[in-house]
Amino acid sequence: MNTISRVDLHNHTTRCNHATGTVDEYVERAIELGIDIYGFSEHAPMDFDLEYRLPFDEVEAYFSDIQRVKEKYKNKIQILLGYEVDWLKGHMDSHVLNAKVDYLIGSVHFIDKWGFDNPEFLSGWKEKDVDEIWQAYFEAIEAMANSGKFDIVGHFDLIKVFKFMPKKDVRLLSKNALQAIKKANMVLEINTSGLRKPTAEIYPSATLLQEAYTLDIPITFSSDAHAVNQVGADYDKATALAKEVGYTQAVTFHKRDKQLITF
Repeated sequence: MNTISRVDLHNHTTRCNHATGTVDEYVERAIELGIDIYGFSEHAPMDFDLEYRLPFDEVEAYFSDIQRVKEKYKNKIQILLGYEVDWLKGHMDSHVLNAKVDYLIGSVHFIDKWGFDNPEFLSGWKEKDVDEIWQAYFEAIEAMANSGKFDIVGHFDLIKVFKFMPKKDVRLLSKNALQAIKKANMVLEINTSGLRKPTAEIYPSATLLQEAYTLDIPITFSSDAHAVNQVGADYDKATALAKEVGYTQAVTFHKRDKQLITF
């Protein structure tokens, strides 16, 4: 199947404890924007950083929430169910990794349990060499890709969130990670949430997206909405960036299988 579609696969619900709005409001906003395929990918439960994710005892309720809106709006939009999983050795749950979902997003939010993208832990940037932080981040992305457990790479250069930029060429820093992503047959999301952060830039940067295109790594689109007004945010900027680099197709999923769409 290869049709022209608008797709937004990385979005959250209030069950992660740091989002607002009902699932119905998110879906209705997506329909209003002409989005054809909309995915919920809640922060998956694990035994670390509990206050910022879906609790284990709400997993069934989360699945039920999404199943309900999938059925309710089936004539207007296609709803997908996924997880955003934190890559953190020793803390990922096998039930999550083997869940019956449409896709798993693998994301790195922690370096040695330091939440580098959380404003609460901003002081950690002052204690380390910025180049070393970037290197450690991309090494974590590489390890995540090498695990073979995930379908989509979440916000590939999230490490730029607070604008602490490396002296080294980011293409060299990310080279091994991108090669691992290619080898793992993963998809890179173009995530517009960076435009709402201090970095004020889409994830990944045009430079890194060009590197991904050179490696023939497929893409998808995400707004990473944590509020209704963020659904589909800056979608046209994301697709314009993709086209500028050379992409004409994106990926959606059904039960972990990739499907190509034209955007």
